[in-house]
Amino acid sequence: MESIYLLQIALAVLVMSLLAQSLSRLFKMPVLIFLLAEGIIAGPEILGLLDPSLLGEGLTAIVSLCVAVIVFDGGLHIDVKSIRAIQKGVLRLVTIGVIITFVCATFLSYAIVGIPLEIAAVFGALVTATGPTVITPVVRQVRVSHKVSKTLELEGVLNDAACVILAALVFEVVVSQLSGFEVASFILYRALIGLLMGSLGGFLLSKFLSKAVISEQMVKFLTLTSVIAIFVVSESLGAESGILAMAVFGIIMGTSDVPYKNVLKEFKGDLVMMMLSLIFILLAAMLRFEDIFRIGLLGITVVFLLMFFVRPLSVFASMVGTAFNTKEKLFISFVGPRGVVPASIATYFAIKLNGLNFEGGQELVGLVFLTVIITVLMTGFLSKYVAKFLGVIPMEILIVGGGEVGRILAERFEKRGENVVVVESSDEHCQRLMKSGIRVVHGDAEDVNVLKKAGIENAKYVVASTDQDNTNLLVCQIAKTKFGFKEDQIVARVNNMENLHAFWDLEIRAMSPAMSTALFLDNMVGRPHMFSMCEVGEGGDILEIKVTNPKVAGKSIKELSLPEDSLLLMVRRGNQSFIANGNLVLEFDDVVTVIGEGDAAKVVADLLGR
Repeated sequence: MESIYLLQIALAVLVMSLLAQSLSRLFKMPVLIFLLAEGIIAGPEILGLLDPSLLGEGLTAIVSLCVAVIVFDGGLHIDVKSIRAIQKGVLRLVTIGVIITFVCATFLSYAIVGIPLEIAAVFGALVTATGPTVITPVVRQVRVSHKVSKTLELEGVLNDAACVILAALVFEVVVSQLSGFEVASFILYRALIGLLMGSLGGFLLSKFLSKAVISEQMVKFLTLTSVIAIFVVSESLGAESGILAMAVFGIIMGTSDVPYKNVLKEFKGDLVMMMLSLIFILLAAMLRFEDIFRIGLLGITVVFLLMFFVRPLSVFASMVGTAFNTKEKLFISFVGPRGVVPASIATYFAIKLNGLNFEGGQELVGLVFLTVIITVLMTGFLSKYVAKFLGVIPMEILIVGGGEVGRILAERFEKRGENVVVVESSDEHCQRLMKSGIRVVHGDAEDVNVLKKAGIENAKYVVASTDQDNTNLLVCQIAKTKFGFKEDQIVARVNNMENLHAFWDLEIRAMSPAMSTALFLDNMVGRPHMFSMCEVGEGGDILEIKVTNPKVAGKSIKELSLPEDSLLLMVRRGNQSFIANGNLVLEFDDVVTVIGEGDAAKVVADLLGR
């Protein structure tokens, strides 16, 4: 009977997963929202079609294995070499941020809900995890800036590990009354086991894949076997250390240059979707309405305080002195959903607490599930709107050619806050770009698959900047004919002036560095002040901004509080252009050209386009 029930569960999960993915594409919302709803509806509380409790101890094993693979996959998408600029902020989030969240969540649940202090501490430890199971689908769908998305993903991967160890520690303190020395040894031992096993797995697998000649199918099988083996051995040596081992294992594989990395990502992506569906549906089906109702409005109050007070407090405190601006910090503060790790561990702890005759186990489950449901729904439904409101969804720009011109251009776009990907065939140039924190795809830009891998299908602009005119022309043609780019979305560098007409004949905006340099020098001789605006250099910008802020439309330029180091040059309205002066009244959809030193031009852009 049990084997038949397991097959029934597997079939039900597959069907509900397909339905959830279809609804996700239809309504353009994260699939986890629909998985959560399906699990609750199919569970004992509504239709009674699915009862995970019948699985017994098998449920814990299933959830543990799924979480291990999901955390490994999260780490696999992290390349430490390309995110050095954000490591400081992430490390603070998983240390300072975790401590702030733990202390505040413990106090709020104890003071507001009135649960025992020991249970409140367990709850505080559980909700420190933001969870890659929810964050990764959200940031990939919302497409926020690379810096923000990688911060959230890396925080989620590492936070899961920190949450598991901290929650296990607090639980052991509650049920076993550990002393001060035992607490320190508990943390240190499990952290060391996780770090060592994860590092060992990453080192051995990356070395083997770099040297062995095996089929793609064997690579997938070997990697999955390695993940399970490292997790099992780590858990055997130190309970609750396996998640940290998976995070480290995944990050090492994501950072290494193994030849089969893309194969692994595609395989793990499919596998993770199945496992996400399985655990979210099973855990949602375990929800008991009486546990939620027992917490009531007081529990909802705690959750909203966690979202709108504790999370921003931990983010802003952790990111003092980092490169993130206020809007980026606000978006990171909003995206703090709790996922499967708190829900699964809370259920496991509740069962143990009830067996030990401790009070508060059901309140713990109810409060954790309430936190998961509200944070997942809020994040899933509102993240895109919050990102648009805060202006953290940048343009996607694909640059072909990572030489001197492409590198400088990419750095300027990154500084402006745009999402940039560079396609480059030279290993040396790729390494140089990655050291600057720029995303790079190594390969031949004339290959359509390489362009797809670099994200040309989501790009708003394509810039062909290689030193080979044939390559630049072909890339522009592919962008126009294969991917439907318009003339104003493609820009090309022409190295040989004689080839300019070939680009112009195809209506491709192109410029010759030699001709442009000669024109600038010509105008600077005898007229040094006319082109002084071109000397803004690395210290400033010349930007075109569309007026979309209703508070600006209808006002004259002199009424605006513009930075001293900025200057409005021209206003384009339809087919007309006006020299900017103080009395000119700006209208909605005007395109304004502004020059500014430092961040002054960006400040004006934020004002006009808010």
